[in-house]
Amino acid sequence: MIKIGITGIIGSGKTTVSNLLRNRGFIVIDLDSLAKNALEKKEVIEKIKSEFTQDVIVNGKVSAEKLKNIVFSSKEKLKKLEDIIHPEVIKEIYLQGEIFKSKGERIMIIDGPLIFEKGLYKELDKIIVVSAEQGLIKERLKQRGMDEKDIEARMSLQIPLSEKEKLADYVIYNNGTKKDLQTQVDLLIERIREWEDKDASK
Repeated sequence: MIKIGITGIIGSGKTTVSNLLRNRGFIVIDLDSLAKNALEKKEVIEKIKSEFTQDVIVNGKVSAEKLKNIVFSSKEKLKKLEDIIHPEVIKEIYLQGEIFKSKGERIMIIDGPLIFEKGLYKELDKIIVVSAEQGLIKERLKQRGMDEKDIEARMSLQIPLSEKEKLADYVIYNNGTKKDLQTQVDLLIERIREWEDKDASK
């Protein structure tokens, strides 16, 4: 099985690309969803309670909003949270990979913003980066209701797109229309099929 990562930065369009691939029949695992699921595990809740503050626990569950306000204000606190959640996410990726492999699937796509930052790229066979011009990304995020301060804070926690592009096996530039993006995804699928054929011939 080929494990392919899709990454970018907030607002670059990686989730849109992932959804287009999912609609074309590819298996796409969302790392954010896996992380949210990890927050519901009892042992994770206990670790977060001891590492941060009791205030982030509401009715026995982690308040995502309160936790977000804490970790996005500090790289150190964000790293502590990731160190708790990341091992759980890795375990789930391998578990799901084995399940899909047993069903005869040959490709699994993993969508996540921190694939490079957390070293997950070492566990993957190929990496796709979805990129866009910074001004366009900021405009998209403002349309989502984020202000300049929030945008800069989020971007500061991620490796710049220019660096991610250098590390990628394939780059999609999402600077145009939805139709333009669909055309690029069609070309990406051709490349994925090439990777699949090469892997099958090993």
